[in-house]
Amino acid sequence: MNTNRELFEEAPVPKAVALMAVPTMISMLVVVIYNMADTFFIGQTGDPLQVAAVSLATPIFMIYMALGNLFGIGGSSAISRALGEKRMDRARNLSSFCCYGSIGLGIIVAALFIAGMDLILKLIGASANTIEYARQYLTYISFGGPFIIFATAFGNILRGEGAARESMIGNLIGTVVNIVLDPVMILGLGWGVTGAAIATVIGNIAASAFYLVYFLRKKSSLSIKLKDFKMGERIASGVASIGIPASLNNILMSFANIILNLALVGYGDTPVAAMGVAMKSNMLVVLLQIGLCAGIQPLIGYNYGARNKKRLMQVFRFTGICAVIMGTVLTIIMMIARRTLIQIFINDTEVIAYGIQMVIALQLSGPFIGILFLCINTIQGMGKALPSLVLTVCRQGLIFIPLVFILDRMFGLDGVIYAQPAADYLSIVLGIIICFWLFKAMAHRNGAEEEF
Repeated sequence: MNTNRELFEEAPVPKAVALMAVPTMISMLVVVIYNMADTFFIGQTGDPLQVAAVSLATPIFMIYMALGNLFGIGGSSAISRALGEKRMDRARNLSSFCCYGSIGLGIIVAALFIAGMDLILKLIGASANTIEYARQYLTYISFGGPFIIFATAFGNILRGEGAARESMIGNLIGTVVNIVLDPVMILGLGWGVTGAAIATVIGNIAASAFYLVYFLRKKSSLSIKLKDFKMGERIASGVASIGIPASLNNILMSFANIILNLALVGYGDTPVAAMGVAMKSNMLVVLLQIGLCAGIQPLIGYNYGARNKKRLMQVFRFTGICAVIMGTVLTIIMMIARRTLIQIFINDTEVIAYGIQMVIALQLSGPFIGILFLCINTIQGMGKALPSLVLTVCRQGLIFIPLVFILDRMFGLDGVIYAQPAADYLSIVLGIIICFWLFKAMAHRNGAEEEF
């Protein structure tokens, strides 16, 4: 813990950002590989309908991850601030609450999703050609829902106390298991989308097991003991105040993807498959920048809790510069390799043609999308629930969804394709305005160490 305290308080900012962000970025790279594996091996079946079915089902998988972020991001933010305030008992109460809360919620949601599968398939827009594939995939994903939620939550919780390397290892274990099982189950056993879902669930079980062993070996200053479980004393509300906006962001992303797929279905199953492949390819740009910015959230939270305003601002500025540089480089790579990336997943001429156009559209916001993620994680790290909620709701709800309908009506399929980058830029502007408003409020207070 002393090493983590030195990292949070004294290490040079570039070193502190690197030590926290690089493992998180590697974890996100692992997530990219993890998500690409299913689409890649399903694409090797040569069946665009199975690829389309997984694309349609992805928003439901994202809801499970969103519920993990309810406890993961909410808990990580609260824990890092508690550690900055030297309130160790509260940090243990928070981690125990997140442990049992994520497991309990996972069981409840999985049961509801399995019971309501027919309605879910209708809502996500599954066609007569894709509905059975989507049903197979989602049924097994739902059985593994509690493990998906727990693994997502505790990957974030470990970062909250500075254990970014251990969080990365857990992610890596889950991904390796998934990638090893994918070709065996999808192609070798001929299970297709069912095999992809089972491999995903087993990977999350493996990651969950690693996190449990980490705590049981007492390598953490946190706790998953039942005796430390509390909901009062602003434990539950402290997690929920940031966790709900963070979770809502993912849920709205899922809902936005459903709306996007429903708009695309009007033009056939092929654009749905192509957008699924394009978005998987674009994950390299998006998730690496999310990893950079999520990695520094504990630094923001700790220094906010410790009232070290100067260091907080140094972390923000340095990370912003890194985000723009990295976003620009990744965008250039994606533009050069766009055809190859689509062909890796599926060698269907029509899907490739649509996919290339969609990749180009998604890259329009690539150089600057990291600024949005930096603003989101800074606001969450500071524990500012209302601004976090406002930015979340606007980005995926009030901005993107209306744009899909408006641009679809005005420009047809092209409008649907370009709705995402348009929404990204509007959200970036909003995020910058909110952050500068918060920083201005901080600047009006006297003394760098005064509470803000």
